[in-house]
This record gives sequence, C-alpha cells and structure tokens, in this order.
Amino acid sequence: MTGTASSLVAAWYAPRPTLVSQLLRPAAALFGGVVALRRALFRNGWRKSERLPIPVIVVGNVTVGGAGKTPLALALADALAARGRHPGFVSRGYGGGDEGPRAVIPSDDPRVVGDEPLLLAASGHPVWIAHRRVAAARGLVEANPQIDVIIADDGLQHYALKRDVELAVVDAARGLGNGLMLPAGPLREPATRLAEVDAIVWLVADAAAAAARAVAPGESASRETAMWLEPTGWRNLRDPARAAEPAHWPRGAVHAIAGIGRPERFFDTVRGLGIDAICHPFPDHHPFVPADLAFPGACAILMTAKDAVKCAAFADERCWCLPVRAHFDPALTERVLVRLHGRQAA
Repeated sequence: MTGTASSLVAAWYAPRPTLVSQLLRPAAALFGGVVALRRALFRNGWRKSERLPIPVIVVGNVTVGGAGKTPLALALADALAARGRHPGFVSRGYGGGDEGPRAVIPSDDPRVVGDEPLLLAASGHPVWIAHRRVAAARGLVEANPQIDVIIADDGLQHYALKRDVELAVVDAARGLGNGLMLPAGPLREPATRLAEVDAIVWLVADAAAAAARAVAPGESASRETAMWLEPTGWRNLRDPARAAEPAHWPRGAVHAIAGIGRPERFFDTVRGLGIDAICHPFPDHHPFVPADLAFPGACAILMTAKDAVKCAAFADERCWCLPVRAHFDPALTERVLVRLHGRQAA
C-alpha cells in the first residue's frame, strides 16, 4: 500500500476526525450527491434496471475494502446447494483485463479474469464475469440452465442488475470508520443504506465473538448476524500434498504478504497461529510479480488464497497460502430462502 493511500485509510478509521478528512469534506459532499443522483435515476426508471428470470442475491458492502464478501458468497452458495438449490456466481472480475462476458474456470489467468473469480471457480459452482454484471448474469443463465439462483460477489451499488436479496458485510473491527463518504471517509453509500438491506453480516474475529452476537431466542427474524473466518490449514503452492511445519520455521526467515482490503487481518491470523513473520502489506488486488516475493534467506513466504492465485505461476517451494472458510448462523440461510421463495411465489 502506498504511503498516500495508507495515510488516507488511517484518516478514515482514526478515533477522532483528522485534518485530512475535514479538508476532503467538500469532495465527499460532491461524491455523495453523485451517488444520490445515480440511485434516483434507477429508482425512478430513468436508467434501466434489468430483472433476470431467476432470483439474484447480492453480497456487498457500503465501504471500500474487503470485509469477507467472497468467503461469505462461497459459504452461502454451499449452504444453498445443501438445501437443493443450484447457485452460480457473477463478478465484475476486478483486476482482470477481460471485460467479458465470459465464463471462468480454475485454470484461467488471474491477469485476465481477476483474482476473486478464480476463488469462486475453485468451488465448483459456475462463474461468469463482465464489467457489466447484467451481461455476466445473462451469460451464466444461458450457459447453465440448471442454475436457479445467482449470487453476485460485490455489486451492492450496481443497480443495473435487479436483486431479490441484499446482504451487506461489515468488518466489526473497523465498522464504518468516520462515517463519511469517499474520499473523506470509506463509505461508497451513506450509512443509511444499511437500513434497506435484507441482512447485515458482521465479520468478527472468531467463533466466540460470533456467539456473543448471536440472535437471542425468539429473534430469528433479526436482520443482523455475524460470521467468522476459519483457517483451513496451510497449503503449499508447488506441492499441495506437502505438510507445513511452522514450528521449524526460524524467526526472521518467515515473510507474510497480503494484497487484500485489510492486510492486517491476515497478519493477525498468522500471529494468532504462533508464527513470527515479517509482514509486507500490498494494495487490494495487487498484481504480484516475482520481484514481490524476492526475500533472500526466507524459508517460508505466507499469503492469502486470494493472493496465491496470482503467485501460483512463479511460486517456489517456500510459498504457502492459508485458505479460509466462512461460518455463519444457519438462520441467515433460512432468511435468504424465505426471500427466494417469496420471489418465486410472486
């Protein structure tokens, strides 16, 4: 992450208003006006919003940066599949050069299709990308007639695609920051937008924190729930069958990289696993190159699964990734199914 970007993010999440945020308030007001106008155009029918023949679930957020949208989308797809549904994914393919629409398979080049679509494709569920998500959704449905529900990974603000369910993910550790719109704060839409979604999913640190936020008996209709990300074990990028031995990685010879929305979350996970690593944050969706992994004397280079898809082509035996699995209250799946059944009955 560049020094300027890092300073701006620090201002967004500072405990008290900063000079930087105050100076950017006029720009934030202008941005907020554009956001409001754009939404009004769709709401009043002056800009077209297309409805697909099958229901659409959007998993997004109102802030810039990662909050666990892709893990939640993956876990939700598996939960719906376990209940007899046939989900497919659409994504913008951010970071990829292909505007689409096109299908994505696990062997695709991340420079072409983006990093997150490759994580989605590894699930086995069909994935289509396009800069215009409506085009991706059309392609997905036409190519996969068995699909009966579309999950849009991100796209809460992509109003050209009508949706039946909106799930907003919020990082509980950061919240909404200073509550200001871009660029004075992290908000892509006003905080009041959260009052309109079907469910708010708080990303918390662990299972204990999720339990603390659990819905009380008799409150199953609550719009708020929590999820947490469980590491599923280190996987070597060159030899997936190889077992990791963190206890044998000497201090000062382990490096951790992260090109995600909040790199510190990954670094905290690494520390929580008892690994003393030298940490290297990169911007979200960073297009990694071999030079980024040039750590002389390193015995292990650790990264997220999202970063691994971009490093796999040039990774060596020192490179390990840590996939995660999202866990959430089953009541969220039930809430989504109720919405989907309502769409089909209409």
